[in-house]
Amino acid sequence: MNRAGQDGRNESTARNVPALLLELRAEHYSGTVQVSGAPGGAIHMRNGLVAAVETPGAPTAETALLKSGRIDDEAWLAARAADREGGRLGAELVSRGFVGAAELEVICTAAVFDGAFAMALGTPGGWEVTERTPTIVTAAGIEPRRLMEETSRRVAVLSRLWGPPSELARVRVRPVPPVGPSSGAVAQALADRHQDIIAGVNGRRTARDIAFALGRGLYPVMLDLVRMEAQGLVQWDDRTAGVGRPSTAPRTAASSVARKPSGTSAGAGPLPRRTPGAVSPRGAGGDGGKSGE
Repeated sequence: MNRAGQDGRNESTARNVPALLLELRAEHYSGTVQVSGAPGGAIHMRNGLVAAVETPGAPTAETALLKSGRIDDEAWLAARAADREGGRLGAELVSRGFVGAAELEVICTAAVFDGAFAMALGTPGGWEVTERTPTIVTAAGIEPRRLMEETSRRVAVLSRLWGPPSELARVRVRPVPPVGPSSGAVAQALADRHQDIIAGVNGRRTARDIAFALGRGLYPVMLDLVRMEAQGLVQWDDRTAGVGRPSTAPRTAASSVARKPSGTSAGAGPLPRRTPGAVSPRGAGGDGGKSGE
């Protein structure tokens, strides 16, 4: 089943990715939606539910497992080699004792929400619905509508606390130089995740860079950075002009019949221009007067 998006060749009425996911939910579809654009990505569906989201804009479940140290490269490669048919990578990781089933489910679910959030910060191009591609997925799956609602909530939270999230994901973060003897004590009192962020802030990295370096979700890292800025622990480079983002609400195609403005007839043209002293053509005047009047 292949359906190219936004090219007029498919029967879908979806005008954006959220609407497409709702259509696929109704069909109980299993496969992959390849989305072009920046950052773009792949949305993996199982029986109409979203099972994984992979995008260059946010760490995947694989990145979270490896960067956090839960699984080393050797264990990951061994599990992939054992998964010859594809689609059972998560089961292989659990059966070999590399990670617990409940922990893996939490990590995969978090990666779905974070990937959807990251994709919403960019402008998608077209899409293509393709056959299933193997990847590590959440077993339960997530309702597309729930995913849209949570994505909208996250965008709204960051917009209220800081400004456009799409800008926040790109701006570089700089450490605040310590001032006074108490600054060291404040840093020591921070939560471990905040200390990890401070260790990764160097003036060249963005929130997205830090998320990948730590193997944490993009949204929680952005939220922590906003709170740490309020505490005077980090600061931003100069902000650039905010860039709008596409709506996360589903949109479907409207009627193809174009409406004419009310009060305009199909054959109506511009009104004739009257020149002082000239003879008006019969019927051209608004009062229907005779020529010469």
